Amino acid sequence: MEFGFDLLAILFGVAALAACVDAIAGGGGLITIPALLWAGVTPAQALATNKLQGSFGSFTASLNFIRKGHVNPRDMVLAIVLTFAGSALGTVLVQMLDPGILMTILPGLLILIALYFLFSPRVGDIDAHQLISKATFAFTAGFGIGFYDGFFGPGTGSFFSIAFVALLGFNMTKATAHTKVLNFTSNFASLVMFIAGGEVVWVVGGVMAVGALLGAQIGSHLVMKVGARLVRPLLVVTSIAISIKLIIDQYGPVISQTYDQIRHWIG
Repeated sequence: MEFGFDLLAILFGVAALAACVDAIAGGGGLITIPALLWAGVTPAQALATNKLQGSFGSFTASLNFIRKGHVNPRDMVLAIVLTFAGSALGTVLVQMLDPGILMTILPGLLILIALYFLFSPRVGDIDAHQLISKATFAFTAGFGIGFYDGFFGPGTGSFFSIAFVALLGFNMTKATAHTKVLNFTSNFASLVMFIAGGEVVWVVGGVMAVGALLGAQIGSHLVMKVGARLVRPLLVVTSIAISIKLIIDQYGPVISQTYDQIRHWIG
């Protein structure tokens, strides 16, 4: 398949924007996957190529947070290992199982996340009470959300963020920084499995990876500079946006048919 300069330039810009949003609140795939499908690649290639560019973006954001002292990777070794294992397993299983049930329940979960960040007094710039140990967090949230990212994906950043805030009591900046480390881990593990399956479109993924590097730098700097004032509202908006898109994707024809019937009855 041939990809012209204009198309690659558009995908570069899309990846930069998505990585900036993803570094702040997650949900970058909501922007990049539709763009990849629009460019003409197959759904499997879109998922695989998105993991390539997403890995570069999340790695850049992670490195930026580590350099600025917001994350100590040595404290996350167990969580990283279990997130990698969960994501790899999820990516293998998604090729054998139907993830349709997740499409049904995910919008509701994301709306609940949005409401949590919107109304919870704990979500701010100050650490709160820790509910579980970091080891328990690694075996539950790390492995579980990693598996989900490999199996399906949308909203992974939001799920990691709420887990760090609600379970470990992290403030928003700290939660976002740690989220990017585990998000990179799950992206990379899934990418390895997709490469083994030969689904990555390397030309497109390479161009988008450069855009993701740029966007992630901007987004991670904004998080460290502004903190919860930026992350909290964007997490709410991102979670709701992903929910709306998933509802439209799954129930769009039914909604349209119902609307036409109502118009017919009224008319």
